[in-house]
Amino acid sequence: MGFDVSYHPISESEIKEWYFDALEDDKVIDVLAARYGIKDFYRDKYRSTISIGRGTKPDESFDKSHAFYAAVVQGFFRTYFYIRGGAYSFVIEENPDHVRYTKPWTEILGREIMQPVKNRIVENYCGGVYIPVDQVSRLLSDIDSDAGIRAYLENGVFGAGTLEIFLKALRHAQSGGFGLLEATEVVEPNPLNLNRSKSYSNLFNCDREGPQRYAGIAARQIAEAMAQPQSKAKEVKTGGFFSNLFQKKKR
Repeated sequence: MGFDVSYHPISESEIKEWYFDALEDDKVIDVLAARYGIKDFYRDKYRSTISIGRGTKPDESFDKSHAFYAAVVQGFFRTYFYIRGGAYSFVIEENPDHVRYTKPWTEILGREIMQPVKNRIVENYCGGVYIPVDQVSRLLSDIDSDAGIRAYLENGVFGAGTLEIFLKALRHAQSGGFGLLEATEVVEPNPLNLNRSKSYSNLFNCDREGPQRYAGIAARQIAEAMAQPQSKAKEVKTGGFFSNLFQKKKR
């Protein structure tokens, strides 16, 4: 499988209140659910997520536990965005200079983290980078003003038109005064039938453009494969559809 990447607009104070405060006091969940109008079904999913978070072991990856669960929790409150394979973590992996736009968890929480933490996506079902609100604006400005940065992103991690979705997520965060938290497999779209997509959070809060673009690419590649002679179709299907859409598994 590859990476189903999502971007979650959330402020640092909301990360602390919605997730870490709820870890300490279960009553926080009911108070927040009432304040934000979260329906009972999703309030219960929220509670289950927090319960799982409380069971995190000291030697467990912070990225694959608390960072991931914080992204899940954000999706109960507001819109989040999906890009198949488009992880800013991968940009930093290729070009470490881009880490300047992000903020590590120790600074977000204002304390030392004893668990192993990478501050990026390391494998599936994982939290990724956090772009704080001031760097959201800076990154947007740099992409708009520097054709080199835009081309680097557009011709690399954010290919096939997905850069516009990443920019959409950044602009949404900027307009609300939020940072942007990255994660993978919070939502898992089914490109052949979006109605069968899955989410650990609220699927209806996922902006539709990303899954629809993923489904369109999948449909086009399958059609191209089926148009080939039978022997060639197998080659195209395994070498095209699967290699393009399921190319990344573990970093």
